[in-house]
Amino acid sequence: MSKQPSKQSDGLVSTETKITAIFVVVALVSVYGTTTVTDSQWVHFAVLLGVGVIAPTLINEWRT
Repeated sequence: MSKQPSKQSDGLVSTETKITAIFVVVALVSVYGTTTVTDSQWVHFAVLLGVGVIAPTLINEWRT
């Protein structure tokens, strides 16, 4: 569950969104890096899913 936004806003973008955006960029760079190592599609998908979705979700849930 997410916390309700407070009356005083620290900025336009929440911390959770910033964390997710950073990890999405890192995931894309990681997938590009794995293409130089292997041609396996499932490895690319696993890296993209793990770094771009699962990692930021775990971090955001841990923070709350």
